[in-house]
Amino acid sequence: MLLTFLTAGFLLLYAALILFYYTQWKKVENYQPASSTPSVFISVVIAARNEEHSLPHLISDLLAQDYPVHLWEAIIINDYSTDSTAELVSTLTGSNMRMVLPAVLSTESSKKRAIETGVNYAKGELIVITDADCRVGPYWVSTIAKFYEEKGAAFIAAPVKFSHDNSVLQIFQSLDFITLQGITAASVSANFHAMCNGANLAYTKQAFAIVNGFEGIDKVATGDDMLLMHKIWKNTPGKVYYLKSKEATVSTEPMKTWKDFFMQRKRWASKTLVYDDYRIIIVLAFILLLNALFFVLLIEAIINKTYWIHCVAFLVGKTIIEWPFVFSVAKFYDEQKLMRY
Repeated sequence: MLLTFLTAGFLLLYAALILFYYTQWKKVENYQPASSTPSVFISVVIAARNEEHSLPHLISDLLAQDYPVHLWEAIIINDYSTDSTAELVSTLTGSNMRMVLPAVLSTESSKKRAIETGVNYAKGELIVITDADCRVGPYWVSTIAKFYEEKGAAFIAAPVKFSHDNSVLQIFQSLDFITLQGITAASVSANFHAMCNGANLAYTKQAFAIVNGFEGIDKVATGDDMLLMHKIWKNTPGKVYYLKSKEATVSTEPMKTWKDFFMQRKRWASKTLVYDDYRIIIVLAFILLLNALFFVLLIEAIINKTYWIHCVAFLVGKTIIEWPFVFSVAKFYDEQKLMRY
């Protein structure tokens, strides 16, 4: 009887949470930039370590940007690559692209240090961050620039999607990531809690300087995105925005193996050790307990067959709760076909 009430109670709370995310996601309007040409100077900062296969594609995308060449630059930080990344950059870069080395020794280097170096070199008022293994569309820079000028944002989180094949691992990651992106848009726009992805975000050089960059979070292996976002949010809570736009979407590849996937999630989870945003900690704790409940039900069902109905009810209920929200987000990313899984 206790498990019955627990299952019903957790599903009701989960339904309320997902309904909130769904409502807020629907409230976020698809951004339609004005026809005027922005005048802000943009610095695209890219940390690259052993990206000889991926980086040429990103550079090609950057060279195809419709933003005036004299109003943007790309700073590629060669984070002590041991492959031919440096040679590729030297042959593929344009007049507004340059490569620099981190301002620390190789033994002290990290993605945060690399980005910090790029920001210090940047001439732009607005810093735009992406990863070396990403792909961007031709209106990526201009859309972010126009949004920034219209909103006067200090920090902008923007959409990221996974490219994928038909393997179970990549389909699983794509569906999971779509859901996370929907939650990101909803939570940031509602000022509910801080979420973003380091593959596609922007912040002003001034905002970065005011919070002393990565100071205080530099000992964590990851967190160059959400932890920095929260620092800037605490300083200027009304200047953190989500840019919901297909033109501003960045695509990247999911992990290729289950081992890499679990290592990625381990890195993501390491950020929770230094979170001081109690709002997201509460949500994460609830989701952890919700998913743990299923395994409790599964163990009980193995011991007592009458509990199989609880397992089935849990899965069916969770699916029904999530479906409208996940479908709406999948539609934005043109990934409705993934819903059959």
